[in-house]
This record gives sequence, structure tokens and C-alpha cells, in this order.
Amino acid sequence: MYKRMLVPLDGSELSEVVFPYAKELAGRLGLDVILLHVHSPEEGKTSPLYRAYIEHKAEIIKRQSQEVQGKVGIEPGGKVLEVRGELVAGYPAEEILRYADERDIDLILMATHGRSGIRRWVMGSVADKVLRASNVPVWLVRTEIPEGIVYDKWPKRTMLVPLDGSELAETILPHVEALAKQRGAELVDVVLLRVCESGAALGYYPPSARFETPTGAVHVMPQEYARGEAAKYKILAEQYLAGIEQRLKDAGLRVRAEVRAGEPAEEIVDYANTNPFNLIVMSTHARSGLSRWAYGSVATKVLQGVSSPVFLVRTRQPESA
Repeated sequence: MYKRMLVPLDGSELSEVVFPYAKELAGRLGLDVILLHVHSPEEGKTSPLYRAYIEHKAEIIKRQSQEVQGKVGIEPGGKVLEVRGELVAGYPAEEILRYADERDIDLILMATHGRSGIRRWVMGSVADKVLRASNVPVWLVRTEIPEGIVYDKWPKRTMLVPLDGSELAETILPHVEALAKQRGAELVDVVLLRVCESGAALGYYPPSARFETPTGAVHVMPQEYARGEAAKYKILAEQYLAGIEQRLKDAGLRVRAEVRAGEPAEEIVDYANTNPFNLIVMSTHARSGLSRWAYGSVATKVLQGVSSPVFLVRTRQPESA
């Protein structure tokens, strides 16, 4: 699924928080890696400094990736990793997206809040612009990531997969399978999370929720009706996740499902921060046939609220005929 990975760096140590991820993914999946540094056209005179920096980092990632290959038993005669540094001039987000489109990149891995000691472009705003326009998955790592969930620290991995019940959201499932198997599916625990919006659809009460008094007044039973609706949506969510869970188990993954009620972004953030995950995998613009919550805004809130790295796949609504 992934062959070439682009890793933008702004020249700071903070942006290099992605290195543990880059070496693991390259070594285990046999990915070619391009480290990309973007400088402004006005800084052309100092481009040799930038080139020396990016080429030096490329050598480090290549060596570390080869060490990972040795640890997992990949034979030296197997795929030879290509890791190189590239230097381009322009505006960071634009050049990252252009490079990804023109060079057949399959995955972008980048930090979110680094600042460069060489060239001060803010990774947070650049990452946001890349995420909004990227045609390939974007793996975002916060610069202040806790030591306990760094990708190469734990022998086992935990992966949270929020789903909203839509086919668009399910486009991330092949990515979940690929990412779990790159480490060894037996070493990865996948948690599927479905959030039922507790206050959904209560603006209208059907005839079954109404009753008429002898005076002719019509009343509704909001508490009873709400409880009934919540129970119904919970059952539907559990049935939905059971099907996805079985699908992933049939593919060899270790999976369990969780259903929570509340506001989607808040519940995802609370669950992720209460149960730290090595990775959160989600789509960005899907809508559910059941609860219709827009994953674009949810993904933004999740990014702002969690410390775990987030793997995001931007989906598109099918065009109407």
C-alpha cells in the first residue's frame, strides 16, 4: 500500500520527533523515504547549509532503518532502502503538496508544532494546510508527544479507530490493516470506537412518543423517549461495530469495540487521553448515515485535544449526478 514516504523537516530538533516513526516504517515496510526541507527564494545563498543538514539527516534515517530491518529479520539481500534529502525553494505547505503530487508519494509524515533554528517556519500551520489539501494520508506527530507512546518504545502497539458509521469513514480500514501488520498483527491491539450523539433527533417526537389528555392537550414523554432512542442507537452502533470487528479479525488483527454516548470529538479525546494510544487512525470528512457528524470538524478537535499521533485520511463525498 505504501511505497514512498515524504518527511518534511523545518531544520529544528522539534520537527525531528518523527524520526522514530520514519525509521520504523521505512525498515518494516521497505519504504523509500524523502526528507524535504523548503527554504524561501531569498535564502538561496545559505542553501548549502540547508542541503548539508537534510542530507546528514537522510544518512541517519537510512542507517537506523537498516538496523530495524536487521531486528525484524529482513534479509540484507531484500529491498534496498532509498533514503535521500531534497531541498526546494518556495512556500512550505505549497511545496510539500506539490512534491507529494509530482513524485507519487503515498504517505506524508510530519510534526505539528516545531520551529526551525535555521529557518523559522511554523510546523503547526504548515501541517494544517497540508492536511486540508493532501491527496495522500498524513501522519501527524505532536512535538510534545509523551515518552510512553513514542512509536518505537513499546513492544506492543495500541491503535484507536473512531468510526461514524459511514462508508467514507470505513475507507481508513485498509490503512488500519496495513499499519497493524507492519509491526506484526499479534503485537497490535486495535480499538474501534463509535460515538452515539446523545441529543440527536430529539427535536421531533413521533406519534409513539405523544399522548393526548382529556382536555385535548398533546404532551410528549421526552425523558422516556430519549432513553429509548439512546438504547436503540447504542444497539445499532454495537451491531455496526461487530461487523467491522469481525472483518478485521478475519484479516488477522486483534480487535475490540467500544460504544460511547455524547459529543463525538469530546468523547474521542476523553477516551484517547484516558487510554493512551500509540496511534489514532481516522478520516476527515465522512458523514454517518446514522448520526451524521462531520468528521472534518471532529478531526480538527481531536488533533487539538490529544497527545497521541494521528493518522488522517482525507475522504471526499461522491459527486452527485
